[in-house]
Amino acid sequence: MDEQKLVEAAKNGDRKAMAELVKAFEKTVYNFAFKICRDPEKAENIMQETFLSLVKSLHQFDGKSKLSTWLYRIVANHCLMEARKRKYEFVSIDEENELYDKSYAAGWDSLPSNIIENNELKKILDSAIQKLSPDYRVVFLLRDIEGLSTEETGKITELSVPAVKSRLHRARAFLRNEINKAFEK
Repeated sequence: MDEQKLVEAAKNGDRKAMAELVKAFEKTVYNFAFKICRDPEKAENIMQETFLSLVKSLHQFDGKSKLSTWLYRIVANHCLMEARKRKYEFVSIDEENELYDKSYAAGWDSLPSNIIENNELKKILDSAIQKLSPDYRVVFLLRDIEGLSTEETGKITELSVPAVKSRLHRARAFLRNEINKAFEK
């Protein structure tokens, strides 16, 4: 059964169809939640919350987007709510002056591909991503890790396309700076 038929069947109370939808998206939902919160237990809880939201709100899904886009939005919202509850200290990247100093001279293109595969760089990048505020982290992960379009990211995060582009630009600039700082040591 294709996704659209599964959604319609699940909306009409078919438990098997709902179970198939959950099974089809559980890895995607868990992986995205984990990428944002970096904690297996929290990712598991967010996955459960997401599927609870799916069960409660599937009747609101209008089919104008892919079901995965709708689920990404739910995961992102649950992750952002969780982050707000924890009130972590995140590095501010909203100050324009911080983004354009000379340490940004080396762009993404100047990193040799063999460095990207290096475990040390992966650790540095993962650490830098965790320093991003959740609002910027979600946009970065959706666009650059999950490979979604700017428009899809905007729908998921309920941001305009220019806002997505701005947050993505700032997140990338911040991450470049963090990587550059790590290699200066």
